[in-house]
Amino acid sequence: MKESEIAVICKALGDENRVQIIKMLTGGELCACKILDAFNITQPTLSHHMKILTDCNLVNSRKEGKWTYYSINNETFSNFKNAVSEFTCKTSSKKKTAGQCCCKD
Repeated sequence: MKESEIAVICKALGDENRVQIIKMLTGGELCACKILDAFNITQPTLSHHMKILTDCNLVNSRKEGKWTYYSINNETFSNFKNAVSEFTCKTSSKKKTAGQCCCKD
């Protein structure tokens, strides 16, 4: 995953409501009306949040009649998790013992 893609997803997840939406969607596909019921926001505000999540490909959307259903984009979600897991603290040879993180003093 490119650094620019990681940054866009991180920016999308920089909002508490969007993090909560992602948590909800990890349980499976949901209608926008069910997501809206869980928040104290307006429908246009939910649409704004969902646009951000779909634009970064973290969430899929599909229309069924007048309803929109949302689900996690498993490929993007998995790639993002793998990319973030690569952020590890390496040991430093200066004044540190083996296995000790260089970020800790």
